Amino acid sequence: MSFSLFVAKRYLFARRKQAFIYVISLMAVLGVALGVAALVIVLGVYNGMTTDVRDKILGANAHGVLLSYQQRGFEDEPEIAEMLRGVPGVTGVTPFIYSEGMLASPGNSAKGIILRGIDLDSAPSVISMLTSLREGSLKDLAKDGTPGIIIGQELAKRLHVGLGSRVNLLSPSAKASSQGYTPRIQPFEIVAIFKTGMFEYDTSLAFVTLEAARLAMNLPESFLSGLEFTVKDVFAVDAIAGSITEAVPPPFYVRTWTEMNANLFAALKLEKIGMFILLAMVVLIGSFSIVATLVMLVMEKTKDVAIMMSMGATRSMIRRIFIYQGTIIGLIGTLLGYVLGFGVGYLLKRYQFIKLPENVYTLDHLPIIITAEDVLIIGLSAMLLCFLATLYPSGQASRLSPTEALRYE
Repeated sequence: MSFSLFVAKRYLFARRKQAFIYVISLMAVLGVALGVAALVIVLGVYNGMTTDVRDKILGANAHGVLLSYQQRGFEDEPEIAEMLRGVPGVTGVTPFIYSEGMLASPGNSAKGIILRGIDLDSAPSVISMLTSLREGSLKDLAKDGTPGIIIGQELAKRLHVGLGSRVNLLSPSAKASSQGYTPRIQPFEIVAIFKTGMFEYDTSLAFVTLEAARLAMNLPESFLSGLEFTVKDVFAVDAIAGSITEAVPPPFYVRTWTEMNANLFAALKLEKIGMFILLAMVVLIGSFSIVATLVMLVMEKTKDVAIMMSMGATRSMIRRIFIYQGTIIGLIGTLLGYVLGFGVGYLLKRYQFIKLPENVYTLDHLPIIITAEDVLIIGLSAMLLCFLATLYPSGQASRLSPTEALRYE
């Protein structure tokens, strides 16, 4: 053990006469610990919320879509789908039709919706939400008689309908009649109800078969809006999209989930940075306590410093004594903050004692996901602030003059 580290430990852990300085040191440790714990917990909650939003977006949508600049670009859909499946990393492909309309219930309630026509065989492997419906069954979409439709739970509440209810879909494609152009109306029966937890999806999304979508929207027999696909690694979707662009020639182009939700995730990332800076101020307050502790310790130990320097201790050795001391305080505070943050995070995850209103948030409890990357960044930031807090007091101690300090002793 070096001389500087030995003296720093003696000053830090063997203060029987400097109770006041000892208490301030304890407050500095607690200040750093609370700041680190707050960062661990809040960033863990942020990660949990972001992951939940991402999972629900990907549950109601594919990882990417292949579209065409030409209206009838998917006439050779089986061939294009086979080319798409052949791209490394692509795990599922399904055709879809995307349109808009208005859904009206017998009680004269109406709501604008996004209508998605899907293929019953391949859609469940791409849109995971279809495998966990709240009520009803996906296979009932293809039942005989009135075509079936799947709607969200919030939309069902707004229209005052339920499983087995009849609704009318008003298409924007008007048809000519003796009274002029009137909206095309197609009756549907609600065969299933889903709930994603995302209010926008639960109030405005509806699924029908490809054939029913073409009939309701008066579309050509082979019309498709595009192909949806999933990939093995959702975070590598942009790289896979580049491979798809090379494999599938124009007029086709690819849009990924990161591109279509770029604004949302950019806003969430900005919020995370803002929260990190705000809560880092708590650690900074703890580092100010380290400055006060070391300044008072330098004043208290002026005689000791002068004696050590007169016995041969160099100025760099004196500087390191107080740097080590402040760093040890920061290290203890950081480790204590980790213990507190992980403990609270474990309790939040296991017992979910903080409940959230489901009609406001995407889930009913406070989620938490603590990542190794965040833990490392928090620890390094806390230690850096604590180290910077030692520079001024240690510099003042190293500049003491032994003769001046011992002149009146």
